[in-house]
Amino acid sequence: MVKILLVGCNGKMGHMISKVASTSETLNIQAGVDMNTESNFNYSIYDSIDKVTEEVDVILDFSRPSSLDSISKYALAHSLPVVFCTTGYTEEQIVHIKNLQNSIPVFYSANMSIGINIINNLLKSISNKLYTDFDIEIIEKHHNQKVDAPSGTALLLANTIKDSIEEETTFNYGREGISKREHKEIGIHAIRGGNIIGDHEVIFAGMGEVIEIKHSAISREVFAVGALKACQYVHNKPKGIYSMDDVVK
Repeated sequence: MVKILLVGCNGKMGHMISKVASTSETLNIQAGVDMNTESNFNYSIYDSIDKVTEEVDVILDFSRPSSLDSISKYALAHSLPVVFCTTGYTEEQIVHIKNLQNSIPVFYSANMSIGINIINNLLKSISNKLYTDFDIEIIEKHHNQKVDAPSGTALLLANTIKDSIEEETTFNYGREGISKREHKEIGIHAIRGGNIIGDHEVIFAGMGEVIEIKHSAISREVFAVGALKACQYVHNKPKGIYSMDDVVK
């Protein structure tokens, strides 16, 4: 049984992860961390990770970027692997996460959905082939409470496309006024409204044909399942950095 410390346990994703884990025969949420310590689960919740007394095998983080330092210190002090699922990190924080791999196992992916990561792998193989004759645009849609824009997943897909294309490309975050498109642009557009869980669409627009690759998250359960698979995967792994690419291989 893999024992998990869930940071951000009282958030929307925290609740979903707890629900999915409750039916697992191989995973268990041993304790939680959240500013809101009201407990509707069968585990203790602490308002600070430093107060956790339970023995755990993996830290699963679905909180906010501001929690990164305290999670890192706790993980290093207890030699624990961490699955980072939070988005909205600064470039400096991302470097910090990647540097943790020198001491502990680190699992870091912008999106924990199996489907998104299969699409991401597909983009690696087709983007350079299509680039010459197609313009590339990315549209992402999320609920009106999402803090960061564009989404971490949109940036994941955009960077995969950019890294796959041999020529130099640039990101264009939306357009306004006189803004004629240049072929080297990869357009990224963010939409916020209602309770949209998460839609991502990559459009390859050519002369006389359009290729659209779309993923829609119907339920947050898809992210919970992926996050728990990540916990199972990183448990007992040597120090290093891992991602959903490793899980879907």
